[in-house]
Amino acid sequence: MTRVLLLGATGFIGRHVRAALEATPGVTGLVCPRRTELDLLTAEEAQLGTVLGRHEPNVVVNCTGRLDGTRAELMTVHAMVTARLLDAIAARAPHTRLVRLGSAGEYGPVGHGTRIKEGSKTRPVGAYGVSHLAATHLVRAAKDGGADAVSLRVFNPIGAGAQGNSVLVRAAERISHALHTGDDAVTMGPLGSWRDLVDARDVARAVVAAAIVPSLPAAVVNVGRGHAVRTRDAVMALADLAGYRGRIVESGDAPARSQGVDWTCADPALARDTLAWAPSHSLEEALSAIWADVQSRAAVTA
Repeated sequence: MTRVLLLGATGFIGRHVRAALEATPGVTGLVCPRRTELDLLTAEEAQLGTVLGRHEPNVVVNCTGRLDGTRAELMTVHAMVTARLLDAIAARAPHTRLVRLGSAGEYGPVGHGTRIKEGSKTRPVGAYGVSHLAATHLVRAAKDGGADAVSLRVFNPIGAGAQGNSVLVRAAERISHALHTGDDAVTMGPLGSWRDLVDARDVARAVVAAAIVPSLPAAVVNVGRGHAVRTRDAVMALADLAGYRGRIVESGDAPARSQGVDWTCADPALARDTLAWAPSHSLEEALSAIWADVQSRAAVTA
């Protein structure tokens, strides 16, 4: 039986993880403190230790993070928070497992067509990827020292609940607006990159698998579909789903965290072998979830 302390349960991925944990029979206790109860950006080891002592979880799952910010902000939310969690677990609950969400941004540029393995070179292009890689190094070092910890390198999660910093959510919002106004063109940023788009519900299933599997032999595990899609093709598929027949125009620059990275595609073999995990949702299902979510939010604000 597994008791889980879930951090970041109200975020995009965290909401899906919470739902998946609540539906897992082997999870007998689930605690999801809000930021008002436990602010990971300011909590020191002693406060974290108190929370661990109060709830006595078998597993701590950290779904907190951010996509942009200053170098200091990104290092704090990814690397420093990981360091504090590892210290608190070592001091107060040494048999507790830590599962954290990393990012494919840790790898940086790779050759087109490459399926990236966990042992591939890591050359992140910006502070976002660097901060996640620093956190992963901490997890790896802790595991080498006997800790029970894993960093799940999530590729490009999509689905219901994603916000406007996701290119597909922006596309859905702009397509929805164009349908209502009759605009014959939607303008987006560059759409030439290829991404491994994985449904957030499948990411959540991977997190649950990492939480409940009896042993974790690896410190780093990729979570992706193992299939890259050109971003423009995904946006066009979204437009078809919405019934939009206008033009998709590309303009401007790509986000700093992904500039120079034209291709990302996971090799998910390790997740299959160690977590018994494989993605179960198609790209079409994920796009449908995005479109339904955007339409639902539009109806609320109308």
